[in-house]
Amino acid sequence: MSPSEQHLFSATHEWTLMNSDDTATIGVSDFAQTSLGDIMHATLPEIGRIVQAGEACCVLESLKTASDVHAPISGTIVSINHALDDTPELINDSPYDQGWLFRIQPDSDLDPSNFLTHQQYSSCC
Repeated sequence: MSPSEQHLFSATHEWTLMNSDDTATIGVSDFAQTSLGDIMHATLPEIGRIVQAGEACCVLESLKTASDVHAPISGTIVSINHALDDTPELINDSPYDQGWLFRIQPDSDLDPSNFLTHQQYSSCC
């Protein structure tokens, strides 16, 4: 699956997708997962954790390196992708669908001007 027009991107290569229940799903871009290489483990945030935009809240470990994932928005973690416990390679195989990382209940309305559109992100990364 490719990102949709609704995916918003951060400069640190995370994507955000607003859901119909006003939560936001967060993952890493195809560029990020390709740069990391084969992801072997994902340390996801705890449900209920309150995060601030820009805060490192997750770690992806690959054969090459470990990399922090930053919360693109402030809010409370409401769910994590438990499928990554056994199959972290979903991040490599399906970064915009099955490889999502966590969901946040935002503290406030999302301001799209704080993000890049898919087209803007594609032209810079």
